[in-house]
Amino acid sequence: MNKLRNYFSIISIGISSFVFSQGSVAVSTYPQVADQQNLVKDVTAEKALLSPKEQIEFNINKMFTDPVLRNANWGFVVYDPKTEKIVTAYNETAPLIPASTTKLLTTETAFALLGTQYRWNTQLEYSGSIDADGVLTGNLYIVGSGDPSLGGNRGGAASYGQIVSQYMDAIREKGIKKVTGDIVIQTAVFKENKRQELPQNVVWLEQKNYYLPVGTTKDIDPRNEKLLINQSNNPFNQQKKYFYISPYANKLVYADKFEGAWVTTKVAEPPAFLANKLRESLLKNKITVVGKVTPKIVDREPEPREILTTYKSPTLAEIVNYTNQRSDNGYAEALLKSNGFQKLGDQTIESGRQVVTEHLQSIGFDLNGLNYMDGSGLSKAHTVTPISQAKFLAKMMKSPYYKEYFESLPIAGQSGTLKHMFMVNSNGQIFAKTGTLNGVKCLAGYIKTRSNKTLVFSLLINKFSGSVNQVKDRMEQLLDPTLDL
Repeated sequence: MNKLRNYFSIISIGISSFVFSQGSVAVSTYPQVADQQNLVKDVTAEKALLSPKEQIEFNINKMFTDPVLRNANWGFVVYDPKTEKIVTAYNETAPLIPASTTKLLTTETAFALLGTQYRWNTQLEYSGSIDADGVLTGNLYIVGSGDPSLGGNRGGAASYGQIVSQYMDAIREKGIKKVTGDIVIQTAVFKENKRQELPQNVVWLEQKNYYLPVGTTKDIDPRNEKLLINQSNNPFNQQKKYFYISPYANKLVYADKFEGAWVTTKVAEPPAFLANKLRESLLKNKITVVGKVTPKIVDREPEPREILTTYKSPTLAEIVNYTNQRSDNGYAEALLKSNGFQKLGDQTIESGRQVVTEHLQSIGFDLNGLNYMDGSGLSKAHTVTPISQAKFLAKMMKSPYYKEYFESLPIAGQSGTLKHMFMVNSNGQIFAKTGTLNGVKCLAGYIKTRSNKTLVFSLLINKFSGSVNQVKDRMEQLLDPTLDL
């Protein structure tokens, strides 16, 4: 910083001479939009004296007396992934609130655990038999798997109407003209459950243990339930477990105890709206449904079923793209729970947090200063350091899904939540996730320099004064010179 002070003194003399030559200047009182005019610099004069790196550091120094940032807690780092060295930084090891830049961690974990081409299935099934007159003596089943985009008509997802149309086509093709039973919404997720590989000693249904479908009944006949035998000579000591097949891992999952009252997660909620829209469409098309729409979270006596059709969600890459471009909090929280279920068989926020943190640790993320609280970054209890974000983004450049990850980020002046920032100097050359909360404004991502280098950066600003637009202006002042590095 001693060198910075020398630069500051040199430039201060130059700027003072320039201002003096223009006559008197009115002093700006804070806050007012016009205050940014007092920050306008003689770019030509500065560049004649300073290199791009020195220009950035000069701008950092200037922010210490800026009325918007002088009382803020903020950190900034530009990092070179090729040399693995910091290019320039200020307060880069401080734990700061990252807001929606948190989604960078949540979505990357989903890619690592599920793969970019992963899709969620929502199946339409039926039980019973269909006679020559098209009467289905049985039930229709809608079997969900926690699709975060179901019916949302966003990010490539179909609308509820489009899914219902697909289901109706399958029902007509099967010749069904009447349903004597119910439309059953089928899921089975537990508050506390465990996951393991399929056991070596697998036997068929006995001792009244129960198969519980979650998301898919692919290749599973409910009559051929798999379970672990509890060896005991005491006929009164037969331990029962509840089993299902994870649609995410294709592995046997079991729960020692089911707690239906705890099924509250959004990801696993029965797609009730879809079921009601289907019933409405059936009746409108003169297909009688005798029963009602009913959820069956836990099916203790499952009946054989056949699949009529399967609606597939957009790929995870498409969902992540929408999540990061639009900063969709609902999608991010759904992905957090999917992360938890993939590893622990438990769709809760707590499991999601544990899985993301463990994944980050496994790939060498610097956990110092990290307090990962949710998938979207809405919590102000969430903290991370700028340097850990930057090194994480650098590491992503070597991952097999970097292309999809990079393409999910908004582009400065062009797309997503960055469409109206960096409209001039950095247009199309900064690719970053934004983050905004009350008193918090953040950016983290990649810089494509004019010399065709790729740098990574993190800029986290907490407790600023003034408006968000004023903070955006300061962000642009700090980042624009990085294009010349």
